Amino acid sequence: MKTPREVLLARHQAAEPKLDAIRAAVVLGLNPHSESPRAWAAGGWTLWLRGPKTLWRELILPSRRIWTGLATVWLLLFIINVSQRDPAGGGAGHSLRSPAVMMSWQVQQRWMDELLADRSAAPEAVRPRTVPPRPRTEENKLMAA
Repeated sequence: MKTPREVLLARHQAAEPKLDAIRAAVVLGLNPHSESPRAWAAGGWTLWLRGPKTLWRELILPSRRIWTGLATVWLLLFIINVSQRDPAGGGAGHSLRSPAVMMSWQVQQRWMDELLADRSAAPEAVRPRTVPPRPRTEENKLMAA
């Protein structure tokens, strides 16, 4: 005697090829590039073409305010940097200095050296004499005597 399972399987045995065809069509519709090697190459191009859109949608769009704030800060830093540049600067970054400016700078340097000079030590300090140490045994004999 057949079990109920065997009876059901025999009854639906004829529908199995039709179900397999439907399943294959659905899978092919979900991933049309999976059958040929040429389709894999085309899939790579679609990845490259879809990549920036996905990047925009997942990274930049959710945090628009943060990116806007960072862009504003960078723009302000750029403006401050450009405004701080010397307009009369040379091509290699050397500024043009006249001899009078250089002389006044040297005079200021001499004054600063005079003001900051260390005046705590005498100009002609006497060097202390170095006395070689005596043996301790002699000191003990002298103190004992």
